[in-house]
Amino acid sequence: MKTNQEKLEEIKELIGKLQKDVPHQIEAFNKFMMATEKSTVLESKQRELINVALAISAQCEWCIALHVKSALSSGATKEEILEAAMQAVLMHGGPALMYMIPVEKAIEEFTEA
Repeated sequence: MKTNQEKLEEIKELIGKLQKDVPHQIEAFNKFMMATEKSTVLESKQRELINVALAISAQCEWCIALHVKSALSSGATKEEILEAAMQAVLMHGGPALMYMIPVEKAIEEFTEA
């Protein structure tokens, strides 16, 4: 089983490959992502907590690793991350509850470093 840090490395590798294989599409996606991340209304921590919940709903372990790390870097506490994650469980049910496993593992891994 891969660590969350390994999942982050896989994301970097994928983006690098896509920049070569489909440069126009990945450039457009990156521009959209950068524009969205420059929100003037929500703070970075708020956006990342929302992203954690959405990552759980989307059942994407790579997204969970990325956004838990970003949430922690933005000043979110374990309690805030878990509360945001539980909102996904509330809205998405039992399958989302199982994705609390990678959330817990990501929090542990990235707070030990």
